[in-house]
Amino acid sequence: MSGPHDLFTARLRTGQPLLLYVLLEHQSSVDSWMALRMLRYVVRQVERWRQEHPESTRLPVIIPLVMYHGPDGAWTASRRVEDLFDLPGAQREHWRALVPRFEYLLDDLTAEREEALRLRSGPPLARLAWLVLRYGRTEELARKLPDWVALFAQVQADAEGAEHLVVVIRYLMWVGKDAAVYAAARQVLHSVLDEQRAEELMGTWAEEMIERGVQKGLVRGRQEGREQGLQHGLSVGILRILTARGVPVDEEARQRILTCTDMASLDRWFDRALNATTLSDVLDERAQ
Repeated sequence: MSGPHDLFTARLRTGQPLLLYVLLEHQSSVDSWMALRMLRYVVRQVERWRQEHPESTRLPVIIPLVMYHGPDGAWTASRRVEDLFDLPGAQREHWRALVPRFEYLLDDLTAEREEALRLRSGPPLARLAWLVLRYGRTEELARKLPDWVALFAQVQADAEGAEHLVVVIRYLMWVGKDAAVYAAARQVLHSVLDEQRAEELMGTWAEEMIERGVQKGLVRGRQEGREQGLQHGLSVGILRILTARGVPVDEEARQRILTCTDMASLDRWFDRALNATTLSDVLDERAQ
């Protein structure tokens, strides 16, 4: 997900009111140009604000936050856009004053221990999401899933718990493609749901992806079949998540998703669809 979706109203301790957006970007890989990307997002949002509020003489605060949950270690890219410029060694600080100054916040989930994520403040869904993002692409996922049964149960107990579980399970079945993850997720669902509902959740999406992806590749006996199947399974998953979240998808966008063959783009769109409120949150040029 990227781009602010809700305008928040806060009040400082001094009593002064404050308007702010939270610009959240999910990353499963390190992007050395992230500072420039986030700056571009912020500029785009303030320009949109000016168009929508021509009477305003001030801009709302925009808090840029990157949430990183990649499998290859800690975040290493610079958080400051000025570090991206090739500045002369002589009078470096003088030159630095001439380039844009901007820094984004970073929530590096890979640097957090499981217990720390469990103790974070927030609703059960948020804490479960942090854990799933943190361990989803690691070999520890299948082993850790049973330890999260209590959180799954708390999410299920919420008014919209069923819809939230659908999103979590679809994400798990994409990032954790082996049979051990499937079995662990199935065990967890049987612990928090009745047998029929648990099997429905595991069957409607996970089996379709597994059958169309992994099994198709094995039957054909070549890598192309596996990749095509996984691409189709992920495309279908993106569309189903958007439908479940009530995000309208026109036919042109639907075909764009279904015909996309770039796994990096599909993976990025899937991550963003988990929290999207509009189609542009997933497919605009920021995802490229």
